[in-house]
Amino acid sequence: MTVISDDDTLSRVSRPQDIRVDLLLIARAIPPGSRVLDVGCGDGALMDYLVRERDADARGIELSQEGVNACVARGLSVVQGDADTDLKDYPSKAFDYVILSQTLQATRKPKEVIRELLRIGRHAIVSFPNFGFWKVRAKLFFGGRMPNTGTLDHPWYDTPNIHLCTVRDFVELCESLDVTIEESLAIDSKGRPMRFASRLWLANLFADQGLFVLRKNDS
Repeated sequence: MTVISDDDTLSRVSRPQDIRVDLLLIARAIPPGSRVLDVGCGDGALMDYLVRERDADARGIELSQEGVNACVARGLSVVQGDADTDLKDYPSKAFDYVILSQTLQATRKPKEVIRELLRIGRHAIVSFPNFGFWKVRAKLFFGGRMPNTGTLDHPWYDTPNIHLCTVRDFVELCESLDVTIEESLAIDSKGRPMRFASRLWLANLFADQGLFVLRKNDS
């Protein structure tokens, strides 16, 4: 598979203004010509990039009508649906890669969603905000209130995030599901990626986001 960059060049290179750094890292992990399903695709920025720059056969599923409308306006193939209930309708191994970017924490049954991703796709790419990030810990410890950061930017009473986790939590979930982590990156608050391998404690403390490429062991 394509190796994700682990240097800090992404913070310096020019990139489309409508695509986040984590989405660009995901795109670099997907070989050209792949069949891709983007679950929770938002406005379609990643799909649009994959189609234009990676020659991907990209499809999307998005809960919000606004997101669906934005994808359609880009000329993208998208359906309105819910990751918690509608992934079961897709056939097994229909895609090379299934993406869940910044959406896992908003699902009602994260464990079942991960299982479905790896049933539908040969690989899954998952990114999420890390609740173990040192700034989150500091705001809880010193302020005694739910943290508000660049990634976790909603007040507690108006957030879509219902299952927040840390990098360590996610690694342990993958182990319980017998899932192989092929690539793992910690992304700091400035968008700089770092491959952490055995330095799990370091990633759990300094990663603003975690990004993982997964494969089911029996695939």
